[in-house]
Amino acid sequence: MAVNARAVPVIVGPTASGKTAVSLLLAELLAGAEIISADSRQVYRHLDIGTAKPSPREREQVPHHFIDVVDPDADFSAGEFGEKAREAVKGIFARGKIPVVVGGSGLYIRSLVDGFFEGPGADLEYRDVLDEKIRQGGLPALIEELRRVDPLSASRIDPTKPRRIVRALEVYHATGVTLSSLQSERRPDVEFEPHFYGLQWERAALYERINVRCGKIVADGLLREAADLERRGYGRELNALNTVGYKEAFACLHGEISPGEMLEKFRQNTRRYAKRQLTWFRRDNRVRWITMASENSIQEAAAIIHREFKTVLMSVP
Repeated sequence: MAVNARAVPVIVGPTASGKTAVSLLLAELLAGAEIISADSRQVYRHLDIGTAKPSPREREQVPHHFIDVVDPDADFSAGEFGEKAREAVKGIFARGKIPVVVGGSGLYIRSLVDGFFEGPGADLEYRDVLDEKIRQGGLPALIEELRRVDPLSASRIDPTKPRRIVRALEVYHATGVTLSSLQSERRPDVEFEPHFYGLQWERAALYERINVRCGKIVADGLLREAADLERRGYGRELNALNTVGYKEAFACLHGEISPGEMLEKFRQNTRRYAKRQLTWFRRDNRVRWITMASENSIQEAAAIIHREFKTVLMSVP
């Protein structure tokens, strides 16, 4: 029987939905699969507890790609991820294995499977950072930054329209290329066939999982990790650290909020982030959503994906 050698399962969903656990089980069921992590923070070294990276044992169990790739002060855009991850997919296929893509970073997923054609979707977390700078009177500085990284776009955009300035900076941050060049750039070739599977919980159940997970991350040493990052010279001004979990931890370290307030803000901001992730992925009608209800759903979801993906493998595109 002919085998579809270009098919790739892509597991998506909000934070705390069980993506890592499902991907590990699926990799075992597929016998020899390798995991491509599409997580915009797990690419950074030293960000272990706050990003809930797969454990060393789990990474020994199944080969993982794009974890601990760069230091926190390095730039690593979604565009760069997409290019390198497509090469990783080719390498995995060349070894006779199946790539399993898993992650909640919508821009990373889109960059990998679609490339950037008419510009990426919104990077809501980074947009919040820029909006906060504008609220604090930092628009002139953002205009200067845009002139530095993308002078052509800066010359075309009305400086009285901050939304367009934010968008141009957002595109550069997400893709590593300027908006002006991206608008004329051709879409890269994607030499595989993605098959999307989304993990979906009832909102109350997901939020409870988020609350428990945030509590565990704090108990496991989030504050200690943040302090260690500062000792290494990685401050909260870095984009990699101006993110949910770390920004609350740094605020606590600097005496701006109490440990209790840190945990509550961490939980609240993580719930908000999960809502944004769901909004992003629900716009993609390629996603086959799997209803999750309990811890047993992790095994059930892996089995469902395995069963359906085996059917895909036995089809010829």
